Amino acid sequence: MASRRIEFVIAENPPKRLDKALARDVPEEANLSRTRLARLMEAGGVTVDGAPVSDPKAKVAEGAAIAITVEEAEESHIGPEDIPLEVIFEDDDLIVINKPAGMVVHPAPGSPSGTLVNALLHHCGDDLSGVGGVKRPGIVHRIDKETSGLLVVAKSDAAHHGLAAQFEKHTVERYYRAICYGVPDGNDPRLRGVKGASFEKGNILKLTTQLARHRTDRQRQAVLFQGGKHAVTRARIVEPFGSPEVAALIECWLETGRTHQIRVHMAHAGHSLIGDPTYGGKRKLNTKALSGQALAAVRDFPRQALHAAVLGFTHPVSGEEMRFEAPLPDDMEQLLDLLRRPAG
Repeated sequence: MASRRIEFVIAENPPKRLDKALARDVPEEANLSRTRLARLMEAGGVTVDGAPVSDPKAKVAEGAAIAITVEEAEESHIGPEDIPLEVIFEDDDLIVINKPAGMVVHPAPGSPSGTLVNALLHHCGDDLSGVGGVKRPGIVHRIDKETSGLLVVAKSDAAHHGLAAQFEKHTVERYYRAICYGVPDGNDPRLRGVKGASFEKGNILKLTTQLARHRTDRQRQAVLFQGGKHAVTRARIVEPFGSPEVAALIECWLETGRTHQIRVHMAHAGHSLIGDPTYGGKRKLNTKALSGQALAAVRDFPRQALHAAVLGFTHPVSGEEMRFEAPLPDDMEQLLDLLRRPAG
């Protein structure tokens, strides 16, 4: 297998750990993330002054000669599939897709084919670099199978490295539109009593908790206040529905990006998303608040009513500020149309 060799010298005042020193000093054009460097160390691909070093915590001195051997990317075991894609933007480094509900992002044991990655392998053909050592699209973030909306995917190592860094630093702009049960209003005394919930200026609900896998149901996430991963979601009311009000179109945005974050946070606040099979359940609504058609549409909505509507980031190669918007899909628009109709 072909390989390339990267050589450089550790600069002055290096971090105490080798992995941090490598991440700081490796040439930018090498496009090696800290995660990739760690894997190369494990595989014996990193030498310090001619000796292989696999311990990321090893000490390294200024002036140490580093050599990194990187094997050329292998072909992915994932097969290309001719699946239509709604491409919002594409260049040599990245592609922005408006993903339909029902499509899994990456193959998994329960979904070995028909995924976004399968579709991208067909769409991009040979225009993919060796992201992570394998020729495949670089998935830097995901949205759930039944959530629709915008995703950016890396086509080159440089883009993968740069986009991953932006997601890690939480500088990517992500706004979602969702339809929830109830109306998350700051005047609701019940909501103000929910642990982790607070309100900011403009009646913006802020939910701050820890999230982790549920102890007994591994398909769910659970809200914690000790342990787990820090998670912050904000939400504002866009449009309430019903008389009395029993549902709302809301806009949510993420300070962190955890699995199921919006869904589990809104459920924790008592405003689960309509159609959410995992966190929502079936709620009985005031039959006088909405029309019969609207009540039936809420009851039968087949997925969580959640759409990734806005995605903004800095192009990792050109430095250009990019921002994309995707309109609500037809199923959510039809639900909103029925919710807006008067009862009776």
